[in-house]
Amino acid sequence: MHATVGDKLVQHGRIVGQHDKVGEIVEVMGKEGNPPYRVRFEDGHEGVCSPGPDAEIRHKEAGRRVR
Repeated sequence: MHATVGDKLVQHGRIVGQHDKVGEIVEVMGKEGNPPYRVRFEDGHEGVCSPGPDAEIRHKEAGRRVR
């Protein structure tokens, strides 16, 4: 998983009825775009994430998805 500042991190809900969490990557803390990432979520919460298989990156420049 590779990301740059400004990309979106989408954490998919794990339970039926649970909504996805969407946040903007504000800092890439790993080397060469690798996790961990500092993410600011839509509700204003900010945290450090190392996304798992239930997450995807939506790149800002092309709208492209990478899992």
